Amino acid sequence: MHTSLSRGRLTTDIVLAVVFGLLCLPFALLGNAVDVIVLIGFVGALAVRRLSPAWSLGIAWAAAIMQMLALRDLQLYDAAVLGVLYSTAAHGGSVVKWAGLASAGAGAIIATVYLGVLKPLFGGAAVLGTPGDAFGATFMLGFLFVASIAVLVLAWTAGLLARSVRDSREVRRREDLANRERVLVEYRYAVEQERNRIARDMHDVVAHSLAVVIAQADGARFAARTRPEAAVGALDTIAGVARGALGDVRVLLAELRHDEADTPQPVLDDLDGLLERVRDAGLDVRFTETGDRLPLGTGHQIAVYRIAQEGLTNALRHGDVTAPVDLGLRWDEGGVDLEVVNAMRADAATAVESHGIRHGIPGMRERAQLAGGSLTADAGADGMFRVRARIPAVTGRAA
Repeated sequence: MHTSLSRGRLTTDIVLAVVFGLLCLPFALLGNAVDVIVLIGFVGALAVRRLSPAWSLGIAWAAAIMQMLALRDLQLYDAAVLGVLYSTAAHGGSVVKWAGLASAGAGAIIATVYLGVLKPLFGGAAVLGTPGDAFGATFMLGFLFVASIAVLVLAWTAGLLARSVRDSREVRRREDLANRERVLVEYRYAVEQERNRIARDMHDVVAHSLAVVIAQADGARFAARTRPEAAVGALDTIAGVARGALGDVRVLLAELRHDEADTPQPVLDDLDGLLERVRDAGLDVRFTETGDRLPLGTGHQIAVYRIAQEGLTNALRHGDVTAPVDLGLRWDEGGVDLEVVNAMRADAATAVESHGIRHGIPGMRERAQLAGGSLTADAGADGMFRVRARIPAVTGRAA
């Protein structure tokens, strides 16, 4: 099974294999031509160990068999077998991975027989020496087998561990990517929903303003000859309403899809009704208002109302309803600062991001920005969740 490998990694494997071969070459030259050929085989196995673990395992087996057929002694280049077994577990497919484990077991048996039986039998010197009795021989063979299988299986296990770590990192990376995509989709959906609602609000604002302009224009046209002063008053009203409508249109910032709403849109005077409904639902709302109210355009009043409504709704649904909620309006010469402060539930304190995405904070921020203001929402270390909005006043708008 061939695996996908970048040119840089393949080059690294080849360079490391060549370096390994150069280190082992002086020892191989002390032997004969077979040792050199076997060394070349092991170097080739190391060079392709990640490109094709199956080929690497096959080449290593061929080189080892050649070494044993020539009755050659253990050499430094035999350490290449450990790298090959590591790669079968770390980079091979399912078949190659288990073939590597089988090769470790078979290699331990073959190495034991070769070094403990065949080499002494055919006149070579046994690696661990030739025992003088049957018990000693059996002990030596057992020790050789245990040592061989421990080293070979350890190399394979190290590769399997590296594979598990790599796979775990890949799974976490994919999960993080999926979570980011999900959050982005949810955010876009929330913003789109809020845009549609804002569009409906603005539809009513502009439609109402144009209706007033048309009615006043018709009245001014009929009164122009007989009651000039009434016509002048109508023109003043038209100018004020038109400026307010123009400001509302600028709030849109872009074309938004809209549907007509069947009910009038809320304004600041409707806050009392909102507070009454929320209190009836079981939320202890403490409302404070400081400063003198300034005339806000209808679109800006809707923004204040909707942000307050969403903040209180979030507090009711996701906050600690046993604690009071503070809603404050602070007026100054430039506009109004709105703040909603509620206690968080213990299970919601660690989920601020999902709280923000799912419960209207992107929509509130969008509404505040379209009104020319700003909004922040964050959880404090004191266990309180705060929504702060700044809505500027616009001079020359009809209230």
